[in-house]
Amino acid sequence: MPAVVVLFLLIAVPALQNGQASGPAGAADAPAPPASYDRDHARRRAAELAALGQTLFMDPRLSASGRQACASCHSPAHHFGPPNDLAVQPGGANMTQAGVRAVPSLMYLQDVPPFDEHFVDSEEEGDNSTDNGPTGGLTWDGRVNRADAQARIPLLDPREMGNADAAAVVARVRAAPYADTVRRLYGGQVFDDVDRAFDAIVQALAYYQDTPALFFPYSSKFDAVMQGRARFSEQEARGLRLFSAEDKGNCASCHRFGVPGTLPVFNDYGLIGLGVPRNPDIPANADPQYFDLGLCGPYRKDLSGHAEDCGLFRSPTLRNVATRQTFFHNGVFHTLRQVVDFYATRDVEPERWYPRGKDGGVESFDDVPAQYRGNINMDPPFGGKPGGVPPLSPREIDDIVAFLGTLTDGYFDPSSAPAHAQR
Repeated sequence: MPAVVVLFLLIAVPALQNGQASGPAGAADAPAPPASYDRDHARRRAAELAALGQTLFMDPRLSASGRQACASCHSPAHHFGPPNDLAVQPGGANMTQAGVRAVPSLMYLQDVPPFDEHFVDSEEEGDNSTDNGPTGGLTWDGRVNRADAQARIPLLDPREMGNADAAAVVARVRAAPYADTVRRLYGGQVFDDVDRAFDAIVQALAYYQDTPALFFPYSSKFDAVMQGRARFSEQEARGLRLFSAEDKGNCASCHRFGVPGTLPVFNDYGLIGLGVPRNPDIPANADPQYFDLGLCGPYRKDLSGHAEDCGLFRSPTLRNVATRQTFFHNGVFHTLRQVVDFYATRDVEPERWYPRGKDGGVESFDDVPAQYRGNINMDPPFGGKPGGVPPLSPREIDDIVAFLGTLTDGYFDPSSAPAHAQR
């Protein structure tokens, strides 16, 4: 098929992903495409949609309170993660509702596969023998597969941007000073159809989040080292070895480097149960009967009867992790060193992390109901016996933290010519 025809099909026809249209439907009055699409036109169109998406992303008028933008929680200055150390962010119509999960970063999501409860990833073609378990999807519980679908969640969540429905969001955008830009890009009558207009809004947000220079720039010291532009310090190099060693950090078993020839995102996109301590700073946790079970509910509904999935949450990328102030789905830890220390000592020194029960014993995995605690991961560095020797010493923990600091973007400009490698 000629390249021009292929490009026309990719742009002029609403793309289908996982059986769902990724663009607004029924755009009969949308601007007519040129007689034949070319790459320059496609790039201009994508750039215009991304620019609109950026405007929407920064606009607090999209919230019921008028005070909360997407950027309020996913701060561009904080690698599109939370701008503070709060476990959960305030939101809602009056900004008085507390969230239930820590805000994840929106960076490096471009290659997350669609959710699959039984994901097979093998280098051997046709080899379906390795079931990697639940993998993929966006958000902590993998409940949606595309950025436009993800964007709908906070817009309509009563604890977040607090809009009553899609019509409320559309009305806010229709009254915004950039409404004519929406009409120009999606058709003069776009606001006459709520579903079509809402699809346009979330599609533009998705285009913005597909901007490489902002959301997946690969500009960290690690990337500079891989390109011969820099060298690790001795501590960073030790940390890398410990990060990879199966009998030490074993971090790379989940936070993979990737396959040869690709730029690593330090993630296998899997959902895993880590048994992090319950966080009393989340108001919902004041109810002792409330549990956030991740993959099997309460916010994801389709796997509520799958007991083997309860307590599992999707692992995040480690890029820019050193700049975060809250960690894990419940924001229970606030420093990266705490996180690595938890991995090293969760099972050998559980009294450091968990409360004691009425019998005086340590109640490990207290944020997971007892019947689901068998789902908690026991692979190294976990799995030791109480009183045992941690797999990582304090110095080795510091070394891993130092290596993770090399994953922070902004170390160099990837578009610049390489210079002599520096430490």
